[in-house]
Amino acid sequence: MKIECIKEKLQIAVSKTEKVSGKNLTLPVLSCLLFETKKNQLLIKSTNLDLGMEISIPVKVIEEGIVAIPAQVLNNFLNNLEDDKSITIETVENNNVKIHTSTNKAMIKTMAQEDFPTIPVIDGDKKFKINSRDLIKGLRSVSYSSSVSTIKPELSSVYVHSNDEEIVFVATDSFRLAEKKVKIKKPLDFGSVLIPFKNAIEIMRVFDGVDDDIEVSVTKNQASFVYDGMYIVSRVVDGAFPDYKQIIPKEFKTQATVLKQDLINTLKLSNIFSDNFSQINVKITPRDKTFAIKTKNSNVGENTNNIESVLEGEDVEINFNYRYILDCLSFVDSDSVILSFNGLTRPMVIRGTSDKSFTYLVMPMNR
Repeated sequence: MKIECIKEKLQIAVSKTEKVSGKNLTLPVLSCLLFETKKNQLLIKSTNLDLGMEISIPVKVIEEGIVAIPAQVLNNFLNNLEDDKSITIETVENNNVKIHTSTNKAMIKTMAQEDFPTIPVIDGDKKFKINSRDLIKGLRSVSYSSSVSTIKPELSSVYVHSNDEEIVFVATDSFRLAEKKVKIKKPLDFGSVLIPFKNAIEIMRVFDGVDDDIEVSVTKNQASFVYDGMYIVSRVVDGAFPDYKQIIPKEFKTQATVLKQDLINTLKLSNIFSDNFSQINVKITPRDKTFAIKTKNSNVGENTNNIESVLEGEDVEINFNYRYILDCLSFVDSDSVILSFNGLTRPMVIRGTSDKSFTYLVMPMNR
């Protein structure tokens, strides 16, 4: 193989695909990027067996071929090159690859490309288009609520389903739950899909900065995302997501409306005095018009913050993990938030006063 290409385009493509490459002791070629020429295009492929990616960039093909180049070595090399515009890549003796610009030459050892897994091409019946910004916003608004444990794969995933003129993104780790509804141009029904949250993070990273429609194809076992020479295919989880709608309360005993930034500032201040469990005590007394957040640490001290708020309903005093509350607030598209309660053992619900597309539940702490 011998090609000439623009260094900047190659660097961007390698940077994106390198993040998907994996480490596998039994299949070391997964740590490589597969370079494959096709007409006047270079296909750069990477996979960790859970997620596969392919990017196509225009190049001048002098001699066709296929080669597997260690991803991290190549990415680090390109990132530290001087600002040369053109770069030449060619395979030489022992199937090594030689890379040279006007100022630099390098030789990189390659691996057997025959061992590189095939990246599946998805052509499912369930296809739809979604703007990249909407896809990223939906995934980003909920993915942090997924479980980091893989004991229950459906909880370490982002649940995506269609609802007439909306695509709904949901994630939960059983201690908290986030739901984000994104409006779409025309109604569709693709059913539902469970995307592993680690794959969702990579999908967001790859399409970040894109402002155009992405074509999504869904099958029973996989989902693919295609845009302008970029192709990503993800394994999907075969499981049933909890019937989460049953746990979202319809009515509440206590409600507090506060400025979102006031709540953020209070939580950050409270953290200084929180214990090892990140516990805060929330006490709301509507008749006295007080909303207080208290933290106590036997090694540091204690702190009480009164937040200006509009209160209604019954008195309530309840403990939460402050991190679980703080995590969601940047995804509320509203200056004010409503905190709703239904007693000591029921979840608190957080919504924006003017943002009905986002709902967040967090369970209280028993300590």
